[in-house]
Amino acid sequence: MRKWFIFSLMTMILIVLSACGKDATNNESKSEQNGNAQDSLVYGRGTDSVSLDPITVTDGESFKVARNIYETLVQFGEDDTSIKPSLAKEWKISKDQLTYTFTLQDGVKFQDGTDFNAQAVVKNFERWMNGSAEKFPYYGDMFGGYKGDKEHIIDSVKAVNNNTFELKLKKPSAALLNNLAMVAFSIASPTAIEEEGDHFGEKPVGTGPFKFVSWKRNNTIELEKNPNYWQKGYPKVSKLIYRTLPDNSARLNSLVTGEIDIADGLSPSDHTRIEQDQNLQLLKRPSFNVGYLGMTMIQKPFDDKKVREAVSMAVDRQAIVNSFFEGFATEAKNPLQPTALGYNENTQPYQFDVEKAKSLLKESSYDGKEVELWAMPVPRPYMPDGQKVAEAIQKNLETIGMKTKIVTYEWATYLEKTRKGEAQLFLLGGTSDNGDPDNLLSLFFYDSGALNNSQLHDEKIQKWLAEARSTTDRTKREQIYADIQNRLRDIIPVLPLVHSTPIVGARSNVENYHPHPTEADDLKNVTVK
Repeated sequence: MRKWFIFSLMTMILIVLSACGKDATNNESKSEQNGNAQDSLVYGRGTDSVSLDPITVTDGESFKVARNIYETLVQFGEDDTSIKPSLAKEWKISKDQLTYTFTLQDGVKFQDGTDFNAQAVVKNFERWMNGSAEKFPYYGDMFGGYKGDKEHIIDSVKAVNNNTFELKLKKPSAALLNNLAMVAFSIASPTAIEEEGDHFGEKPVGTGPFKFVSWKRNNTIELEKNPNYWQKGYPKVSKLIYRTLPDNSARLNSLVTGEIDIADGLSPSDHTRIEQDQNLQLLKRPSFNVGYLGMTMIQKPFDDKKVREAVSMAVDRQAIVNSFFEGFATEAKNPLQPTALGYNENTQPYQFDVEKAKSLLKESSYDGKEVELWAMPVPRPYMPDGQKVAEAIQKNLETIGMKTKIVTYEWATYLEKTRKGEAQLFLLGGTSDNGDPDNLLSLFFYDSGALNNSQLHDEKIQKWLAEARSTTDRTKREQIYADIQNRLRDIIPVLPLVHSTPIVGARSNVENYHPHPTEADDLKNVTVK
């Protein structure tokens, strides 16, 4: 009996110890899981990237991710577009402003182990210069074309030695450093470009704080800490995950429940819910954008200026701002952000005037046929809900006798089709990539502009843009850009609608996150407590 009792007691002790051991293991495992969760940053957004080869794309969602995989020769300030060192630790500009000599950081490697040096920079420039508007759209817009083109401003690129890169220009460029800080001109591994070829955009390799792990289209892009990152102590988290959540409400709910740590592209009306939740914080992205209604000038009836004027007077822009932006936007009168050099305060916007619009439409060549109005399928910083804005414009145009059918496509297809001039009326916009006026104006209105979706071809604007790009005289540049805005107001390839102040939501335990005005957020310093 005693033996049985002792045996039973020992058995019970073992069971209890075993159970305690399991609880301890479970608690430790849970603690580790929580630790891992705190060591990752999940960024929720409205749509997926198009490619992670930044020189090949024009969309902000691609740049947003690429910003943390790659680096540029120079970079923007934390909250603005002031120029700071990056892969180049210093630079000198010749007196004639034609030669830029960059001294590069020492000991930097690409994430595949390839050495970063002047030769690697040269190979990137040679790749871009030998491209085309179809392959590398931003390069031609920012540098006046490609190798052999008359307006191409780069004369030569050269590796002086391992750590010195020289860039020579054919003529001065006031925006050169701002252009070089754009994500589009990130320095990529020449080895990976050669090995991956056309698939490099799916297997990106840069020098940045995070390295690419995986991409599930329209779902997640996962990055992990670059263990050999040259800036010691960064990044602060081990994993960076971008989650695609197209529905604005679902994205906000994921933020509320803690499934994601940051949510952008939110509806302005969400600000109240965020402000009232102690577990959340509301952040505002500085306004560098414009949302507009485009009118494709090679499509009937918008090849007729009177039709474009009628539409411009029929759309109640202030009502759009009041109805859909909750005080986080202002009515736009120029297709250039108000913070830009040369922004024309004196531009006279088209006034909302239904009767005048009706009269103009009757005088025009419009034949009464239904017109397609294209609405963006995804939230963008300058227009969080393109469908609702399209519906408001549809009602406006109906009042003057123009019937419209709202059309949309998947985002990459939408961009491609509007770029080819297939739309009649379309909603779009942009956020300045570098703060300089040349950026948006050249993208939107240069003949070969990557976002010249209205198909504007105007000799004066062509000439002025090239002239402004190649002068360093600030006063002269301001006047040229003011003239361009006046001429755009007269031609009306687009009707500027809004300049928004995008809101971003974050969990309250997210620290050191600064939404950048260009949308391309540097996340290496962000911590999740």
